[in-house]
Amino acid sequence: MKQYRVVISPKAAADITAAYDWLYGENPVYAIKWRDGMQDAVMGLQTLPFAHAIAPESATFDIEIRQLLYGPGTPWRVFYCIIEDSGLNPSRPPWAAGLLAARND
Repeated sequence: MKQYRVVISPKAAADITAAYDWLYGENPVYAIKWRDGMQDAVMGLQTLPFAHAIAPESATFDIEIRQLLYGPGTPWRVFYCIIEDSGLNPSRPPWAAGLLAARND
């Protein structure tokens, strides 16, 4: 199975960290479970990045934006795109999934 490289943008990392910090203040046990589950979901993009739907907002951009939904109730929306690597660097996998942002609507 093809492996994809997951690249987390500074904005997405900040969104996830802020959410975790807030959740930790409300319920530390749940926050740890949430963080670990979010990490597993995001890293799942390494093997199945096409498994998630195209985000409605994708039409606004020149590149296809997908969304990974995570969590019960009103899920977190993790926005990402799949970018073909030019193949110039043989140490990198041929494709990459770049994590753009995570938010709870």
